[in-house]
Amino acid sequence: MAKLTKDEILAFLDEATILELNDLVKAIEEKYGVSAAAPVAVAAAPAEAAADEPKNVTVVLTSVGDAKVGVIKVVRTITGLGLVDAKKLVDALPAEIKKDVPTEEADNIKKQLMDAGATVEYK
Repeated sequence: MAKLTKDEILAFLDEATILELNDLVKAIEEKYGVSAAAPVAVAAAPAEAAADEPKNVTVVLTSVGDAKVGVIKVVRTITGLGLVDAKKLVDALPAEIKKDVPTEEADNIKKQLMDAGATVEYK
């Protein structure tokens, strides 16, 4: 039997139909005792790693309460916005104050806003 080159094998794979490729995979599995299926442990590893990573959240201002001026000051401090932009943000409730921040930072932001009299949620 003539030895096929890598390029000849790749050319066959480019031209083969799905059924021909399926038959080829089955034949390789039977002849060499291997499986084309990915092991379950490999698929589960990224999910476990993702669970260990801190979750990022978006801090949303839902209400300013009675102390609107105090909330505007805190929003300016957190976001770095000017007075007019911070007021517009506070007036347009619900308003995203900070997007995609770690939960630890989000808790700090929430505490500052709640101390000023605002109501805050995470998304």
